[in-house]
Amino acid sequence: MSLASPSRPSNFVDAHERIMHKRYEAPGLSPSDQSSRSNAGRDERRVSRKLSFVIPVKDEQESLVPLYERICEQLRDDDTFELIFIDDGSKDGSWNVIRSLVERDPERVRGLKFRRNAGKAAALTAGFRAARGAVIFTLDADLQDDPKEIRRFLAKLFEGYDLVSGWKKVRHDPWHKVLPSRIFNRLLSWISGVKLHDHNCGFKCYRAEVVKNLTLHGELHRMVPALAAIEGYKSTEIVVEHHPRKHGVSKYGFERYLRGFVDMMTVGFLRKYRDRPAHFIAGVSATFAFLAFSTGALGISLAILGLPIAAATGLIAGSVFLGTAVLGSFCCLIAEITNRGGLRTGWKLPIIEDTAAEGSNMEGQQPPAAPVDLRFASTH
Repeated sequence: MSLASPSRPSNFVDAHERIMHKRYEAPGLSPSDQSSRSNAGRDERRVSRKLSFVIPVKDEQESLVPLYERICEQLRDDDTFELIFIDDGSKDGSWNVIRSLVERDPERVRGLKFRRNAGKAAALTAGFRAARGAVIFTLDADLQDDPKEIRRFLAKLFEGYDLVSGWKKVRHDPWHKVLPSRIFNRLLSWISGVKLHDHNCGFKCYRAEVVKNLTLHGELHRMVPALAAIEGYKSTEIVVEHHPRKHGVSKYGFERYLRGFVDMMTVGFLRKYRDRPAHFIAGVSATFAFLAFSTGALGISLAILGLPIAAATGLIAGSVFLGTAVLGSFCCLIAEITNRGGLRTGWKLPIIEDTAAEGSNMEGQQPPAAPVDLRFASTH
């Protein structure tokens, strides 16, 4: 069964192997040197050609085996892939089922168990760190996401995108989950600038480079496209089929949206002020300074008019505003000093190509890791 569209190589592994092999060819080298470079990259090719499926699990013991079988049905026997199940503090027999799947298919199944329930963001982060694939999928373990969409995700990703998100256009959930979700998605699209219908959808496909550069906590797992856009990655979406839940119960309540709105503001701040937080703090300080002088002037005017109590109230308020503005100015300086120190050592500039590196002599050196180009050329 093919994983790509007919106009592309019929097999993900074969196409990716050719691309990875080409990376280690260098004109002008002798056959022996060429072979040495190729051998140096063999281990990297063996790792990075995989598809990785990161699947958080919370009390889903009835769904795990069917999910494993459905994913395997969609992939060819010679396609290299791995399934990473993260048990996020399950209280049923989910971990025992995961262990049985590992024993059944040790080459392709891996299980991670949390000591306690740490949340979906932590589970995804653990899975991303463990994943070895060039392409990483995330999907829920409740069988509401259909693995038959895998090939469609890959076909869309190969068009040149870095992240493909699912859109559950027809949802089999109660209205009290659907309505808040739609409001949340509209607000997040407006704040983040990433126009998607379903940021919340757990069924997504990424180039590995995207998730390896993200840090998720709180409810930020719902905002991966927005966080990826901040780093300059391109996102899109495809309509996916959504099935009714057959086993277990939903693990989320309305409180997740309250936490989500707080993290939404975090995304908005990072989008505009991540590299210049002092500008945001300075704006707030300037606002309080304006209020300080305004209320101070009002207090003086009231004193002249013979209203001492009102005047005192205005002057006190002005003093509070002025103190807040001064404190904000100091915070602004501290933020600038801290940010400059961090930028000096850890600023990740968005450089994806460097012509100076193309002619460098790599003889006898381990080839540097580079982003995998998944935009396979047509075979026609």
